[in-house]
Amino acid sequence: MLLAGVLLALVGVVVHLAGATWIEKAMPPVVTGSIVALIGLNLAGAARGQWEASPWTALVTLTCVLVAMVAFKGFLGRIAVLVGALVGAVFAAIRGEWTTALDSLGGKSPVEFIGDAAWFGLPEFHTPTFDGSVLVAFIPVVLILIAENIGHLKSVTAMTGRNLDPETGRALFADGLATTVAGLGGGSGTTTYAENIGVMAATRVYSTLAYWAAAGVALVLSLVPKFGAMVAAIPGGILGGLSVLLFGLIAILGARIWVENKVDFTRPVNLVTAAVALIVGTADFTAHAGSMVFNGIALGSIAALAIFHGLGWVARLRGAEEVTPNIATVPEDL
Repeated sequence: MLLAGVLLALVGVVVHLAGATWIEKAMPPVVTGSIVALIGLNLAGAARGQWEASPWTALVTLTCVLVAMVAFKGFLGRIAVLVGALVGAVFAAIRGEWTTALDSLGGKSPVEFIGDAAWFGLPEFHTPTFDGSVLVAFIPVVLILIAENIGHLKSVTAMTGRNLDPETGRALFADGLATTVAGLGGGSGTTTYAENIGVMAATRVYSTLAYWAAAGVALVLSLVPKFGAMVAAIPGGILGGLSVLLFGLIAILGARIWVENKVDFTRPVNLVTAAVALIVGTADFTAHAGSMVFNGIALGSIAALAIFHGLGWVARLRGAEEVTPNIATVPEDL
């Protein structure tokens, strides 16, 4: 991941100095909207798994979040996600979910697991190792990170109404730098997180200062194993209720990008670009390259880019770009 981080940071520098016009051409709204939408849909399986861990707790959590978002104003409305999580935690306690022994926690109950965790601890660092075959396999990861980053940036643009294209280079550089630092310590690569974007959409809090503060608090809490145990021990139903909403909001942001940019889906190239990418991402197709595994988000992003530019070139060559596809329509009487 160290090499991937360095390459991504270099791409960020180039984009910042040379401008993001070439990226905008490479990733027009139909592509970015598809990538943003498939990110949310790809996470649907994870939301379902968490929901099924405790459906009633998930339902109570989700219901409280939705009611809080609509009924409360001001501060309470903005922390609707937290309100729902707290109510869900109380409901889970009433159902005894905090005292049930779980295999995922080593046969301990969440309360026991949290109690046994230390108050202070340092992460375990590892020096990076270099393997030529692995390094070659990681290079495509850079393209995936670029697509995912830009997709997330477009979704934030859609939420805030502020054009963030000029910040593309800085965003890519920051992600590359973070991945490089993580790689130096033996950590995994970093990226922007769809879950956080979902929280932004739900709370409507877009202040940069708020996220600086959140990052600082997160760094401090990362040195507290007891807090990590608390997060790991949260009953799955609570997370399931929150995930259904947050991941769904991300998918809707992708559709919003299409609508606001007036993407023309009567054009075959646009139609098939979105269609294939969404299925690949939603079904979470996987591909293997040695020890590397590429999931539906990565493959869906690649599919969107390859189909749009590949078929777009063919359409321009044959002058068939504006031909409407032969797709069965719903009868008018229905």
